[in-house]
Amino acid sequence: MTTPFALHGRTALVTGARTGMGRAIAVALAQAGADLVLHGRTDDLGDTEKDVRAAGRRSTRWVLDLADTAVIPDAVAGLPEVDILVNNAGIIRRAPAASHSWADWRAVLDVDLDAVFLLSRAVGAGMLARGHGKIISVASMLSFQGGMRVPGYTAAKHAIAGLTKALACEWAAGGVQVNAIAPGYIETGNTEALRADPAREAEIRARIPAGRWGRPEDVAGAAVFLASDASDYVNGHVLAVDGGWLAR
Repeated sequence: MTTPFALHGRTALVTGARTGMGRAIAVALAQAGADLVLHGRTDDLGDTEKDVRAAGRRSTRWVLDLADTAVIPDAVAGLPEVDILVNNAGIIRRAPAASHSWADWRAVLDVDLDAVFLLSRAVGAGMLARGHGKIISVASMLSFQGGMRVPGYTAAKHAIAGLTKALACEWAAGGVQVNAIAPGYIETGNTEALRADPAREAEIRARIPAGRWGRPEDVAGAAVFLASDASDYVNGHVLAVDGGWLAR
C-alpha cells in the first residue's frame, strides 16, 4: 500500500540531530522510510543513530560546527545526495537588548541564520539540478512576535520566515518546496531556563490553549508532512505547531 507520506528511497539531512526536536524529527523521518545524515557539532550522535537504525534505515554522521560558516560549502560537497534538508540546529543567548553583546548577537546569527542560508543554497543547488527536493527550516513563535531579552534570536527567526518565502518563490517552479515549522514552547534545551523559573513557566503554560508545553515529538509529524509528497503544493509556508499559542 502506498502513501503520500512515505519517504522510501530518500535521504534526509537533519542538523542538530543529537537531542530535542532534531532527534525527534530524524527518527520520524526514518520511520517514514528515509535514510539519514545526522548532523551534530560534536560526535555524540549515537542515541539518535541507534533509533534510526532500529527503524531499519541507514545513517551517516556529519560532524561540523555550523558557527564556522566559512567551511560549510566545502563540507556539503562531501555529503551524499540529499533529498530533504531540515535546518533545525540553533542556539539562543538571553540578555536585555541594552546589554546584549555583539559577540552573542553574531554567535546567534551565524548559526540560526547564516548557516541556514549557506546550507540551503548548497543543498538546494543539487535539488534544483535533479528537479525535486524539500527544505524545512525551524522558525519560532518569535518569527511572529518580539519576545523579551532575545533580540538576536528574534531577528534570526524573523529572517528565517523571510528566507523561507524568498527561496520558495525562486525554487518552487524547479520542483523544490521550501517551508518552515514554527514550534511553540517545546520542552528542549533552549527552553530549559524558562521551565526552571516557576513563575515564568506557569505564565507561559497558562497562555497555551492546549494547557501544556509541547514535546519534540509534537513537531515531528509536521516535518514528515513537509518532507513528503503530501506537501508538493505547499510552498513558502511557516507552519505553527504551538498548541494554539498564536490563536490567543
